[in-house]
Amino acid sequence: MTKARIILASSSPRRRLLLRQIGLSFEVVPSATDEEVENGYAPDTIVETLAMQKAQDVAEQLGHSDTMDGSTADPTKPALIIGADTIVVLDGGILGKPADRNDAVEMLRTLSGRTHQVYTGVALILAGGNQRLDIAEPGAASTRNYYTRHTFHERTDVTFGELNDKEIAAYVDTGSPMDKAGAYGIQDDLGALFVERIEGDYYNVVGFPLFRFYREVNKLMPGIVTPFEPATGQRAM
Repeated sequence: MTKARIILASSSPRRRLLLRQIGLSFEVVPSATDEEVENGYAPDTIVETLAMQKAQDVAEQLGHSDTMDGSTADPTKPALIIGADTIVVLDGGILGKPADRNDAVEMLRTLSGRTHQVYTGVALILAGGNQRLDIAEPGAASTRNYYTRHTFHERTDVTFGELNDKEIAAYVDTGSPMDKAGAYGIQDDLGALFVERIEGDYYNVVGFPLFRFYREVNKLMPGIVTPFEPATGQRAM
């Protein structure tokens, strides 16, 4: 099978850590897109749209086009570009990253004792390659520049226990909430103490749904992620 260059279109340290956890070798090329969509869309649509915008931006940075014959990137080696976006939703409203300390405090007060939803959208773009891949259309010319896009999302329900102002202030003072949607990280030392229970994928709350990713990416390009074969030297990367 043709080896692919794998690119994560995100500077998130949490997503990098999770992908390395399953043995994936990849490059990081952050997207420069604004994380904004028009109001009125459902949360699953928002995260999938933002994830695809990030992946598309990086694909274009690398010279790949969404036309089958318009790529300026190296056609001999396909690229798999991974985009992702996570939002926190409470009562239908989106909680983004806090603007400042006071904003973080208010977000955590709002989440205290309540159940919210965490949505992560993932976008996969497979582009380039002058050899016929397993996913290529039947009868496609072997030199055709392949380009396909795929998105999916995952939802997890998270319930916070009751938080007091001292606990909230101590956590915000660590600075950890400032780069996280909803002003908390379930993987943080202190942030973990706020979560009473979850329903769904824990890693989705961290920022990347590994379970779904593993299955979806291997539908798109079989054998590209092979975490269960470390001793055989048969990984695709």
